[in-house]
Amino acid sequence: MAGNQASAGHLLRLIRSGEATTRGELQQATGLSRSTVGHRLDQLFGAGWLRGAAGTSTGGRPSARLEFDPTHAVVLAADLETRHGRAAVLDLAGEVLAEHTGELVIADGPDAVLDRLARWFGPLLAEAGTTPDRICGVGLSVPGPVDWASAQVVQPPIMPGWDRFPVRERLRAAFAEHVGPTGPDPLPVYVDNDANLMALAEQRAHHADCGAFVFVKASTGIGAGVVVGGEMYRGVDGGSGDIGHIRLHDRSDALCMCGSYGCLAAVASGRAIAEQLTAAGVPTASGSDVRRHLAAGQPDAVRLARAAGQRVGEVLVTVVTLLNPGVLMLGGDLAGTPFLTGVRELLYQRAMPRTTANLQVVTSALGDRAALAGAAVMVVERLYDPDRADARLAALARSTAG
Repeated sequence: MAGNQASAGHLLRLIRSGEATTRGELQQATGLSRSTVGHRLDQLFGAGWLRGAAGTSTGGRPSARLEFDPTHAVVLAADLETRHGRAAVLDLAGEVLAEHTGELVIADGPDAVLDRLARWFGPLLAEAGTTPDRICGVGLSVPGPVDWASAQVVQPPIMPGWDRFPVRERLRAAFAEHVGPTGPDPLPVYVDNDANLMALAEQRAHHADCGAFVFVKASTGIGAGVVVGGEMYRGVDGGSGDIGHIRLHDRSDALCMCGSYGCLAAVASGRAIAEQLTAAGVPTASGSDVRRHLAAGQPDAVRLARAAGQRVGEVLVTVVTLLNPGVLMLGGDLAGTPFLTGVRELLYQRAMPRTTANLQVVTSALGDRAALAGAAVMVVERLYDPDRADARLAALARSTAG
């Protein structure tokens, strides 16, 4: 690493990744002098971002090991589903300090939903024993395509009224109204699609060494998140992974929420199975209800979930052939044994053996908390990446000098 690239933010990245955790290792990794490393570490310690811990030694005096301090700030995270929401306060290592789940109907529109979400945050902060000034950012997971740079939802089939709505600005305003100010600068708010964030959380927590990771969420809708080379792949405008709207050649009769016919989601989603179960005399209102039926072993639900898995498996043959992932993970309301069995049947039947030779097909490890965890990871990785960290350190130095 060239010296002019080894800023305080770059040193922080080396420490957080475990690549270099002592002053000597940082000197060796960056080529910087002892005094320069010391100066930049002073910046990080001054911000409260680092802490020291006794290191181990094979002989002589143990070196001082450096660690990122996950307790110096908190993250607010929220996961919006179609009929309920989950919000939490987490430390920077992802530990949940306080959590709340409640009814939140996405179809009520962004003004009502974001206002109610902001009302949850004040009591959560009190429960976590912290204050608004310690919040470093907010992460929001939504069930629709997101233009990540603008934090706006784009043409979401199941989120009426949300298209291009200024989510970041509205949430900031609602937070200021119901919780209070967080500091002189605008509260950082990041928004992403739920399947993306679930993929991010699962890959970071359980498959960090997997160079190509695919997560498929099958709930009310169907979507996928892709992590390649450790980076979330979002496409050119946030539309990657929207596999629920791939057309099936033999189901031109199935009307989708997006207005088209034959979409995978119109045939194999939780919403589609709920409609099929209701038509069969088993009243079912949503994907969550389908999940309850599956947990109870309801025969029609089991049969339909397996059939849905087969239809999703047809599409995933193309996905795994194109991306050649090491892990294909299934999550969401449908991701139990019947659905998993259906996916595997079609995948292994139709994909080339070379494509699946090193593929693990598994179900979610983080379960209902995956999107929440991913929202927190998104905030921390963005705010503490080298460039953003350096900008924040510079702003902090200016405010201190002023």
